Amino acid sequence: MVLAIAMLLVAGSVACVGQTATAPSDSQTPAAKAESDKPMTKEQAKELFKSVDDILNFVSTDSKLPIEHSVKRKLITRDEVNRYLTKKFNDDKSAKHMERDEIVLKKFGLLDQDFQLRPFLLSLLTEQIAGFYDNKTKTVNLLDWIKPDDQKPVLAHELTHALQDQKVDLTKWSDVGEDNIARNVKEDNQHLQTDEAETARSAVAEGQAMAVFVDYSLRPTGKTIADTPGIGERLKDLAADTSGSPIMARAPLLLQQSLIFPYSDGLAFEQAIMVKKGREAAFAGTLANPPSSSFEIMNPAAYMAHTPVPVLRMPDIHPLIDAEYTPYDVGVMGELDVRILTELFGGKEVSDALTPEWDGGLYYAAQRKSAMTDGQKDSTASLALLYYSQWKSEDAARAFLRVYTRELPRKYTRVELSKKDAQSADEQVYSTNEGDVLLSVSGKDVFISEGFELPLARKLRDAIQSVQGTGPLQVAGVRMHEPSLSMAEMLGSFGMMRVGLERYTLKGAGAGSGITSVY
Repeated sequence: MVLAIAMLLVAGSVACVGQTATAPSDSQTPAAKAESDKPMTKEQAKELFKSVDDILNFVSTDSKLPIEHSVKRKLITRDEVNRYLTKKFNDDKSAKHMERDEIVLKKFGLLDQDFQLRPFLLSLLTEQIAGFYDNKTKTVNLLDWIKPDDQKPVLAHELTHALQDQKVDLTKWSDVGEDNIARNVKEDNQHLQTDEAETARSAVAEGQAMAVFVDYSLRPTGKTIADTPGIGERLKDLAADTSGSPIMARAPLLLQQSLIFPYSDGLAFEQAIMVKKGREAAFAGTLANPPSSSFEIMNPAAYMAHTPVPVLRMPDIHPLIDAEYTPYDVGVMGELDVRILTELFGGKEVSDALTPEWDGGLYYAAQRKSAMTDGQKDSTASLALLYYSQWKSEDAARAFLRVYTRELPRKYTRVELSKKDAQSADEQVYSTNEGDVLLSVSGKDVFISEGFELPLARKLRDAIQSVQGTGPLQVAGVRMHEPSLSMAEMLGSFGMMRVGLERYTLKGAGAGSGITSVY
């Protein structure tokens, strides 16, 4: 689910590097603001335009992706960038999906109830953007207020997207999702089979571009990412630092993780493929056979081994709910979602311990037909939500449920434990200001219902458990809709973000791994 956010931020391939790429800070002096907006000279622009072809040749050699034709280039102003962002946000399919998903994210507790997603995302994008390749116009856009030497590494990143586009047509390659609301059991399971893939593809595209960026930056050392073991994993740790990015520092964990995921985890994924199988497999190979889930991005060995991706099944619950509820959303709670949710609810140590124990998850949200006005429909009280997950051990299942339970008081203004309503020691029942909450664990399975009436919640739990079976889980198909991945997908559609590049410096020959400091 979360991947849609990252795709929104990354789609279209915007690149961001260094503080110079950001909008002027309110704390800057007038002179500093004027300097940060000062356009480059004609000589600098000429130098930058000339460098495009040289860098494109480097990108082709490094990635083994052929140059089919030259890439158009354009110098744009800060105002033009801001207009582009606003128009793209208004028109972008992923952005529209994310605005609909906002209420589901709040129901899960991934966003606070009073958080306003749209204006914050626009501010974040404005702060983060540093340059972009536009799939539709086939043009790399250069920013006229950033010095040429600062833009050249960004160009290596963005021109990787240009060669990807020439290879597979990024617009078609990236758009493999379901746009409709699932309204029957067949459509429910189609959505579960195709929920995460767009964001996984975003991580491939950004991971490849980051690999080329790192190689371009490592040129003085004579090294590449392929012979620098562990650099991808170390960059994942460095990317978590939000210092130097005021808006990013204020962003909810969901947005921070979703924005970083395609760059950091995508880079680690690509490096793992490259080290094991070579550059052609890491670039052309993963474009031809992309992963379909955050599980594969986060576990590249599983991708290379063709390990089945855990995808659960939905029974036909519509006869149980359709009289009082309208289908709202169905999707996967994947490994990235679990990583974010458990870190938010329990802290990083808990998240590091529990995330690898995830073994599949799905959610279903329905809206009460009694919610008639826009205000009622925008409230989490109008939604009923179920979340079913499987874990690799009973201990992990119970640990996850404890973490989730502790978060209930933050999500609701009133939470009261109803011991008399629990039917066994494995059930917890709560009364809240938004309706009944049922939490239960059975072996390695966890079921959570929030907002469905208690008798209905138990029927839904029994129906879901009954269709999972004991054989191998289904393999994810083309696109899976995971909240965090959906966010990643949305954010990614705008191009490369500064957070993807600015967390480290790559210096000269004695630098070992090449990572010597953090900005």
